[in-house]
Amino acid sequence: MKVRRLTAALACLAAAWTAAWTAVPAQATETVPRPAPVVETHEGALRGSAENGYRTFEGIPYAAAPVGALRWALPRPASPWTGVRDATRPGSACPQQAGEVPDGSTDEDCLRLNVTAPADTSPRSPKPVIVWLHGGGFTTGAGSSYDAHRMAVRGDVVVVTVNYRLGALGFLGHSGLPGSGTFGLADQQAALRWVRANIGAFGGDARNVTLAGESAGGFSVCAQLASPSAAGLFDRAIIQSGPCTGRPERPFAPSAAPLPTVRAAGARFAAEVGCRTAHDTLACLRHVSVSRLLAAQDVDQQPAYGTPLLPYDPGTALAQGRFHRVPVLIGNNHDEGNGWAAGIIQAGHPVTPKTWPDTVAAFFPDPARAAAVGRAYPVTGPDGGPVFGAVIGDSNFACPTLRTAALLDAQVPVWRYEFADEHAPALAPGTPPFPLGAPHASELPYLFDLGGRPRTMTPAQHRLADLMIDYWSRFARTGDPDHVSSPEADPRPWQPGAVQSLAPDHTGPAHTAAHHHCAFWNAQP
Repeated sequence: MKVRRLTAALACLAAAWTAAWTAVPAQATETVPRPAPVVETHEGALRGSAENGYRTFEGIPYAAAPVGALRWALPRPASPWTGVRDATRPGSACPQQAGEVPDGSTDEDCLRLNVTAPADTSPRSPKPVIVWLHGGGFTTGAGSSYDAHRMAVRGDVVVVTVNYRLGALGFLGHSGLPGSGTFGLADQQAALRWVRANIGAFGGDARNVTLAGESAGGFSVCAQLASPSAAGLFDRAIIQSGPCTGRPERPFAPSAAPLPTVRAAGARFAAEVGCRTAHDTLACLRHVSVSRLLAAQDVDQQPAYGTPLLPYDPGTALAQGRFHRVPVLIGNNHDEGNGWAAGIIQAGHPVTPKTWPDTVAAFFPDPARAAAVGRAYPVTGPDGGPVFGAVIGDSNFACPTLRTAALLDAQVPVWRYEFADEHAPALAPGTPPFPLGAPHASELPYLFDLGGRPRTMTPAQHRLADLMIDYWSRFARTGDPDHVSSPEADPRPWQPGAVQSLAPDHTGPAHTAAHHHCAFWNAQP
């Protein structure tokens, strides 16, 4: 059982799961026609949509289309337009295989963003801004999958969701190529510059911007914290299930790789598409069809460090204090690894006392380490799925998140959480081989309507969703998720330095380090 083969299969399963919760169209509702809002940006006028209590502007170009000679070039400013541009439909997702975007995409003209704002916004009374970076292993995802109207209305904030280049088109490494290995991260910075310049027209406060993301989006926030060229582009940061101390040998969480490694992967990629022996490899690559590029790229991508945009691995940058001094809200889910463990079991690899040693060895090739993991996480019954899920979640997410928070806490205010709804709504139809609890990405429906529709929740879960939006938006407004006008407004205080467990009708401090065996994992090389 090889790790790369398993993770490739799991990426396909994850794509199917994500498609299930983002591809379902919104249910039609009867609405009263409202005047279409028009705003004036530096590039031109935009006509959006007016909804019940909020306004949306979709498919806004924040950079020039990265096509032709601009494929694998740093983002250039979008061209201005005349007249009023329609902004009532999202733009294309960046190129990716079918998955989170149901039919995939081959449209490189994808550097678009979407703005959701409360109906009462005005430039005279600007509101805090949250810029959202989607997850998806740096190979899938789209900003338009995240309907942010609940966060905008309840939180009284302006939300911006962003597309950025993915896969080989976003992270190709090539010698002598400016931006090599970091084009997707550079796109995110271009979007932040656009926000600073234009968000006031939508009623947002350009001086109060929170950069937020989940999974690869969360790790992107880590990269921007460590990027010199992101200085001054955001004022707070939210990192969800994307710890800055991710490592390639723990393959379920996102991580970065040194530039030589990314360049070597780029050379193999060029050979795969027939450009290795070309006189001008880059010119050859720029003529290869998008569909062929997608078929040849690796399942997961890694941004490159040792580059002008990202001089150091984010974990190293944090340890050395080389990051922007902004408040951070950071956390993970209680059962991050269960979805992957379930996928491995459903792919034909049961976890039992007999198979457990080989399963552990597949992910921890060093025999001594594998034996130590087996002793710390024994499988004693026929269903070892939850144990395997705990190994994945603890080693890849929970303990690295606590380590990241500790590094940040030495320099900036840090607020820690763990999402712990053990009955979180399923992200996909079907019955998993064991109860998943609160797996990776299960907190997202509490903040967004994924794929344009709300999840089915109990009253207690709806209360938790409201509380989480309150926490996130308070943090965006003040840098303190627990900032309320009076103690009666929130009887469940979130104390600095404590991990706030987020579960329906049960929110308060939790001792997560012991539960997730972090002393064990911190002792591992």
